[in-house]
Amino acid sequence: MPRQTPPVVLTIAGFDPSSGAGITADIKTIAAHGCYGISCITALTVQSTSGVRQVEPVRPELVSATLTELIADVDVAAVHIGMLASAPVVAAVVAFLESNQLENVVLDPILRSSSGKDLLDPAGRKLLKQKLIPLCTALTPNVDEAAVLTGLPVTDQDQMRAAAHALHKQGAGAVVITGGHLEKAIDLLSFTTRRGIEQEVFKSDRQKSNSTHGTGCAFATAMACHLALGRGLPEAVLLAKAYVQAAIANAHPLGKGVGPVHHLYRMHETRRAAAATVRETESVN
Repeated sequence: MPRQTPPVVLTIAGFDPSSGAGITADIKTIAAHGCYGISCITALTVQSTSGVRQVEPVRPELVSATLTELIADVDVAAVHIGMLASAPVVAAVVAFLESNQLENVVLDPILRSSSGKDLLDPAGRKLLKQKLIPLCTALTPNVDEAAVLTGLPVTDQDQMRAAAHALHKQGAGAVVITGGHLEKAIDLLSFTTRRGIEQEVFKSDRQKSNSTHGTGCAFATAMACHLALGRGLPEAVLLAKAYVQAAIANAHPLGKGVGPVHHLYRMHETRRAAAATVRETESVN
């Protein structure tokens, strides 16, 4: 019986040399979900767990050429879009999506690093709001990004709901506002249906951990993977949230700053299960 080809998930994002976020983290997340990851780098960065020091956008012509080459070669089941760095790169991604009718496009609107470095210029932010958001299946801003995109305060559940409505007016079909930065970890899914706008709230306990670098990237990429695997929006959000929680809980204390989540924790669970099976077999024999 031939092996089933895994769904291909394309990630369009920046390169984080510490592998806590960005392209390399996305590829780990995609692999953890049984999908095959391909990528297009939008920017190089100088960063570590201590923060982002420098950002160098990739030439938009190179971004366009990379995306054109990839889409001509493989069937893409889902797309994750992360850091874009500059307006010309945003324009290149917009042109790519307009030319290729792709499903399951998840946009994580990365505007600024947690250390305070701008990761998308003002012109890029404007273009993202006007052109890119309407082309995407789902938008996954955290509360700070939702506030910037809407100009509204987003500090509690009611304000999250109002911000989601404002993002729908900007063209977003589905919005997940992640509230990991709030006192209570609440995520809000808001999506349009034939009956209008429906909203669901996902709650969880806050974890005390210093290994939270890349949680937004991991969540959005995991969500894209679940959509690629044929799951609906609410289930994709629920499973992506559970994955990030486990990746935080299983993280190792790496670096001198905010450490990365453990994207491949399931690999070690599989190894432990296999080792236990071997020990059980040996004891029987």
